[in-house]
Parts: sequence; structure tokens; C-alpha cells
Amino acid sequence: MGRLFGTDGVRGLANGELTADMVVRLSQAAAFVLTKGRHAEELKAEGRRPRAVIARDPRVSGEFLSSAVSAGLASSGIDVWDAGVVPTPACAYLVRDGGFDFGVMVSASHNPAPDNGIKFFSFGGTKLPDEVEDRIEGAMAKQALSPTGAGVGRIKRFADAEDRYVMHLLSTLDRDLTGLHVVLDCAHGAASGISPRVFRDAGATVTVIGDDPDGLNINKGYGSTHLENLQSTVLSVGADFGIAHDGDADRALAIDHTGRVIDGDHIMAILALGMKEEGTLTSDTLVATVMSNLGLRKSMAQHGITLIESAVGDRYVLEDLATSGASLGGEQSGHIILTEHSTTGDGILTGIQLAREVVRTGKTLAELADVMDVYPQVLINVSGVDRSRLADDDEVQAAIVAAEAELGDTGRVLLRPSGTEALIRVMVEAADESTATRVAESLAAVVKDRLQT
Repeated sequence: MGRLFGTDGVRGLANGELTADMVVRLSQAAAFVLTKGRHAEELKAEGRRPRAVIARDPRVSGEFLSSAVSAGLASSGIDVWDAGVVPTPACAYLVRDGGFDFGVMVSASHNPAPDNGIKFFSFGGTKLPDEVEDRIEGAMAKQALSPTGAGVGRIKRFADAEDRYVMHLLSTLDRDLTGLHVVLDCAHGAASGISPRVFRDAGATVTVIGDDPDGLNINKGYGSTHLENLQSTVLSVGADFGIAHDGDADRALAIDHTGRVIDGDHIMAILALGMKEEGTLTSDTLVATVMSNLGLRKSMAQHGITLIESAVGDRYVLEDLATSGASLGGEQSGHIILTEHSTTGDGILTGIQLAREVVRTGKTLAELADVMDVYPQVLINVSGVDRSRLADDDEVQAAIVAAEAELGDTGRVLLRPSGTEALIRVMVEAADESTATRVAESLAAVVKDRLQT
């Protein structure tokens, strides 16, 4: 059996791998692990039970799974504050803002409705490091905390959770968005009520699509993984730009007024340059993953901004942000982290800060996005191979060196094992797509020949 936790919590088919019984045990194990250590003495001194925030996205399975989380926590002596349907970054913010001991988000992000997942946030609203997740997984096999009588936890509705989060988002703006017409695609997800409210309260004119969640339509044909409806709506209503969220609203992608996709790399470039100009880009440094486009790297270098490469996954971006003290980081997929305002990726925050930059500069989003050129990127997944042999096979490594020499500074090669599947991802960037495709296919053939199982 593989590791239970993936790159972003525990995820699987709801009522398949992710059963109510398993989630109860997982929550009991988390209660045991997350209330020990430095927190235990503080709780004892304050004479109170630990407190946790739980929240979910609107997929139908979230109803019974969030109940299972509440049952597991309360039966372990945790007082539970149920925030209902709010974005993942709202859960993280509420943990930090309210001084809660930890938080639990029930969501499978951009996955289809049958899936679901459990994400944990520690004290302060940060995601858990691998070693803490491993301790939680190990604790699932142990005896759960089992208080009785007055020792069991209470469950209450977190009635003003949404209002607190909305006010936080609005507080990050130092100017209003009057004059902007923005289309918002809420993916029939957790952003459906909140994102339009925030943009309108900030002064923007808003057209909304994908804002009618029924528990089964989350991410279906809408959101950051399906941009066609947003593109057509931006063009048909003549909007300045559009923002697409995913199901739990921790990411944002954009569409400019011409219908062009503005991905996470573009957004990071725009925000990084604006923050540098205003003196808020700490150490003139940006953190991005190894999958970010070569164009982002070149643009940042041209503007005197250091780019730190992290592993794929916003949790690893967060770790490098914390280590470096940088104030901006993210992923090509639209997970953007602004550490001054958030402890995790926040799609609504990203959207309003991008809109703020349009207002501040007086430029269109299309003009701002021209700060970087996009190099054609080809990704081939090679399956049926032994991932563990990638770094040690001489012929594969020689092929990589040869490809890098051919591309020079006009391209880039990245081979990395998948963290969840028996495959190796071969990614090549080049000045033109035909070259990128040719080099990627050649490398994939070598990997298949040398590492097949």
C-alpha cells in the first residue's frame, strides 16, 4: 500500500476509497497528532479543549464526509466550528484569524464531483509537512482519544465565517476596481457566492458564469480546467478580462479581452513586476516550480528578479517561500501565494490583486501579460517504467545532456518521476513547437527503451 497522503492531502473516490469510516479514523488520528507537542501545554494552561475549523466545497459527498470529520474530531475531544461551504483559502484564513488549533477542508479541488479529499491546516493556517502527515497516517492504527462526558467536543456553526473572509479579502485592496468589467467563472464550486460578492464590493462590474452548484456539477464544463465558456463570455459581453477558479477556489487563471489564456506564469510575472516597482517584492525574489515556463525565467532575469525553483505542488512552493522569506510564489496552474495576505494559494485574492494591477497601471491585462514570451512546451508521460532508475541510467542521462546541448539557451529539458503513478514525465521547451515535439519524443523513446518494467 502506498502513502495515504498525496501532494495535497488525502484524495479519492468518495464512498469508494474515501469512506465515512476511514475519514472518522483519519480525523481521530489528526486530533491526536495535531494537539500534541507545543500546543498541549498551552491548552492545558488555558483550561480549554482544542478547537478546529472545518469547511467544504459544494460537492454532494462533502455533506456526509464533513459530518464524518466532525464526528471524528468531536469524539476525540475537539470543539468543531463548521464554516460550511467556503473556499479552501478561507478555511486557512479562519484558522489563523481565529487562533484555532487546526483546520480541515473537505474538497477534491479541480477533480470531478465523484471524488473528494481531506486537507489539513495546522495552527497558523499552514499546510502540514510530510513528516506530520506521516505521523497522522501512523496514528490511524492506534487507539483514538476517547473522552467521555464533559470531555467530548462540541459542534457549532461558524456563522460569520464567510463575512470574515470577505472582509479580509477587501482589506488587501488599497484602491477600488470601479470601471472594470470582469467575468467570473466559479466552476459551480466554493467561489460561487463569495467571488462575485468581493469583486462587486470592490467596485467592479461583474458577469458571472458557473455559479449554480448542485453538488454534482462542480468543475463540469466550467472553471480553470475548462476555459472555453469563460473565453466566449468575455468576448461576447466585451469585458476587460475574466477570472476562472477551480472547485475550491485556491487557484485562478485569467482570460484577457482578446480571449487569450493568461496562466499562472503570466500572473506571477505581472504581480512580481508590479510588486518590485512598489517595493513589496521581498528581496526581489519569486518562487515558482520546475514546471514553470522558460519564458517566465527569462522575463524575471531581464527585470532583475531572482527565481527560486521548487518541486511541483503548492505546499513545496510554500516551504521555499518560508525558507527564503520571499513574498510571492506559485504554479503555472494558477496556485498563487501572496504571503503578506495568505498562507496558501487563494484564487479570489489572486483575482482582485490582478485587477488592482490593471487599475494601478492603466494598462489592459493583455498589455501586462506581454511582459513574458511563452516557449512551446511539450509534455509526454511515459508509462510502464521504473521511476527509481531514472537518475542512474547512463544512456538516459546522456540523452538528456545531448538534448540540452542542442537546445542551448533557447530551450529546456525536464524529466521527473510522477509522485502518484508508475510513469516518468518528459517535458521539453523550445523556441518552436516542432523542435520541442521532436526532442521530447526522442527522449521519451530512450526512457521507454531503457527503463521499461
